[in-house]
Amino acid sequence: MFVRDNKLSSVKTYFQEKLSLSFSFSEIKFMFNVAAEERLSVKNAFLLPEDRALSESDLLFFHFMVKRLLKGEPFQQIIGFTGFYDLKIKVSPEVLTPRPETEELVYLIVNDLKKEVLLNPRILDVCSGSGCIALALKSSFPPAMVSGLEKSGKAVEAAKGNAQLLKLDVPFEICDVLTDDWNAENNSIDIIVSNPPYIMNSERVEMSNTVLDFEPEMALFVPDTAPLLFYEAIAEKGQKLLKEKGKLYFEINEQFGKETVAMLEEAGYQHIQLFKDLQGKDRMIRAVK
Repeated sequence: MFVRDNKLSSVKTYFQEKLSLSFSFSEIKFMFNVAAEERLSVKNAFLLPEDRALSESDLLFFHFMVKRLLKGEPFQQIIGFTGFYDLKIKVSPEVLTPRPETEELVYLIVNDLKKEVLLNPRILDVCSGSGCIALALKSSFPPAMVSGLEKSGKAVEAAKGNAQLLKLDVPFEICDVLTDDWNAENNSIDIIVSNPPYIMNSERVEMSNTVLDFEPEMALFVPDTAPLLFYEAIAEKGQKLLKEKGKLYFEINEQFGKETVAMLEEAGYQHIQLFKDLQGKDRMIRAVK
């Protein structure tokens, strides 16, 4: 047996000892608590008594979770979901796991919307992935008409599944935003938001195997020769589809903040602002048609 007994305290010790060389103490504590809450169907794992006895299947659950974590598999994919803007978003290898900086993009949009006098804003999320941005915006502004576009059929299925689980009316459609026509009328959209692929192929060498082996390449990489490929296409479409004074929001590669601003200026946008994330990196852009 991989633990000395079936008590919760023994499983915690096992979790800590096996993962201590790969994760920080706070990361291990967080993962164990989330896993325990999910597996044992409790709300606050830290309130569980240390001498609680676990079943053999529970013990195996934690044992195989440790083995998968040590192989580099993302915790969110192992557990099957991640928290995003107070929502429970299901994730899988078919979709990019939502990042904290993307939450910051949502907060930026929500704060702007609170200042606007828009009764039923129409919002289009481009390159939706799991649907996390669109669903977070819909949850914050139920009257908003939010929809999403995504190239990957499997990602669209995942986004639709998340919308159904969260009981949020957000339609998602398959669309290659670089080549397909978008299903929207000219001058009809209040906000276009996108977290498109923006990592250059040459940056692969700096990335962990956890990302490279378990996240979809389609959602991550662009050619070194065209780092702004998606931003240029979306900006061009935005000039046609956005209403006058409509806004464009991007999550960007920190290396190309100034270049993205310059591209938007050339495309005819105004009031362009570059925002840093909590790590102090250029990460978000807002522009007005």
